[in-house]
Order: sequence, then structure tokens, then C-alpha cells
Amino acid sequence: MQLSKNNLQEKQNQLYDAIVIGGGAGGLSAGIYLQRYRLSSLIIDKGKARSFWMQELHNYLGLPPDTPGRVLLQRGKEHYDSLNGDFLNGFVEEVVDEGDTFTVRVKVGRQNSIEAVFRSKYLIAASGIIDYLPPLDDMRNVFDYAGYNLHVCMVCDGYEMIDKKCGFLAGSEAAIEEMVFNLSWFTPYITIFTHGVFTVSEPLKTKLREHGYPLVETPIKQFLGQNHLMTEVELADGSIIELETGLISMGSRYHNTYLKGINLELKGGNLVTDKMCRTSHPRIFAIGDLKVGLNQVIIAAGDGALAATAIWREIRRAAGAKPWVENLPAVSNG
Repeated sequence: MQLSKNNLQEKQNQLYDAIVIGGGAGGLSAGIYLQRYRLSSLIIDKGKARSFWMQELHNYLGLPPDTPGRVLLQRGKEHYDSLNGDFLNGFVEEVVDEGDTFTVRVKVGRQNSIEAVFRSKYLIAASGIIDYLPPLDDMRNVFDYAGYNLHVCMVCDGYEMIDKKCGFLAGSEAAIEEMVFNLSWFTPYITIFTHGVFTVSEPLKTKLREHGYPLVETPIKQFLGQNHLMTEVELADGSIIELETGLISMGSRYHNTYLKGINLELKGGNLVTDKMCRTSHPRIFAIGDLKVGLNQVIIAAGDGALAATAIWREIRRAAGAKPWVENLPAVSNG
């Protein structure tokens, strides 16, 4: 059931078996499995999951390689709806652990927003990460190419960059150290752009020169190209650099601030989980990009199945087996 301002009230008194925060591939997968396990679930989605920006999913098993990420999400949402799960577009502001249950406070509506509160036995955090993009005066120019041949994930899209002239857009010196020399597995034709936002140390400059990788510290004015395919970068000084593809590593932030009131084990910015995606809190699960592991759509979908299954197993065991009442032996009153 699609929830909105008009029908929220009837659901705020319900205790869900699980609330899923995030309606990307992982969250939808979790919701589908929860509903198929005959559990009650609510997915709360802020919109524009990371996979929404993927123009073509070239590495998702069984899908045509030109399938856009938004199509995958649309089909997942339709599947979830067919199983009578509840879905709400809203922004989760806070989760409070009340012992046996969670209270989830949500802002609904971008304009004239209202606050809604929902309760659940379990929580699945599937809200992912938000990538930082190059901060240009005309951000529309970035979105013209992001997700086409301007990529944000080397693991996902390294194959798309094989032996192409690649612009690596870094947000820090650490990003250069971590990514550039791995990127060279796919292509050695790498030009590094700092966009003028940080200074590169002399030892790293020397290392880049030794590998033949140009370093451009002049800020970028705009990307140039046609039909969403970037072919050049124009710098602030008017110079032009020819490229065939790009990889953005400006940084990202985890969308998990709603969990700040709960003490959870972290590794870096990621939540630490067990093999079933359970965090250090026994009734909170983290899936997809929030947890330690590989950031891939297909991994997130698998994580959703694992978390939902773990929740079902616990609820099933607590409930016990259902008897076939008609086959029970008659109770003698004598």
C-alpha cells in the first residue's frame, strides 16, 4: 500500500515486524522477502537511490546490459506492491530503541511537511551512500554525463574504461593513492584532476610522474560532449583536455544519521555486520553500501534476502509451529 499524508494515520498505530529504511535494490529485496515470509513491512524511501543514477546496468545477472537502474527499481517496487507491503516516500530523521520495539520518526513531504511516527520489532538500514560530485557552477553539466561515461564506481565500471583516456576526478590525496594505481589495471591512460580543492604532496607528484600520469590542479569549468557522452574537459583557464571516460572519487557520505542515537559497531564509516547482515544490535540489520563489504547492486539485493530471512527465522521460532487443529486428538472430559 502506498502511504501518503492522506492515509498515514491508520498505519501509525500498527506494529510492523520490520521497517526498511531505503527503497533501493537492497531495501526492495528485503521488503519482497519479508512479505513473502508473511511478515508485515514498511519501506521508507527518501528517493533517488544510488542505482537510480545508473544509466545502464552492465553487470547485473540476467538483465539486458542496457537496463537503466531506474527500471530495476521500478520493477522491484511493482513486485513489492503486488505483495501488499507498505511504502512511504519520506525522510527518516530519527530511530529510537525502546527495548522490544523501535520508534521511527519520519518527515513526509518536501513542502508543508508533516511528522509521522511508526513502530517496528526489527529495523533494516538500507539507505546507502550519497556520492559527492565535482562542484561546478553549472551542476546540470555534471548530471548530463554522470552515469553514462562519467562513472562513480571502479568495481562496477572498470570494464567500461579499458584502454580509454580516463579523467580521474579526486577529492583528496588519499583518493589518488587508493584508486589511481588500481584503475591502471583497466587503463594506463589516466589524467588526475584535483579541481583545485586540495594540494598534492611532492612524493605523490613524483610517483605520478614516474607512471606517466598527468596531474591537473586547475579547476574544471565544464565537461564537453554530446548525447551524454563526455569527450573533453574545459578548465577554468580555457584549456581543453581530451578524454573518453571519467571516474569520480570526490568522496561520499553515509546516509545513516538517523542511527546516531544507537551505539553500533563501525569500521570507518561502515556498519559492521555478521554473515546475515546483523549489526552489533541484535534487531538492527544493515545492507548494501552501509555495511562493510562490496558496493554493488547485486550484493545489496542479496543482503536484503539475508536480513529478511534472519528476521523471519527468529519470529518463526518464537511463534512456534502451528498445529493442524482438526487433526488434534480429542480431549477427554472423563
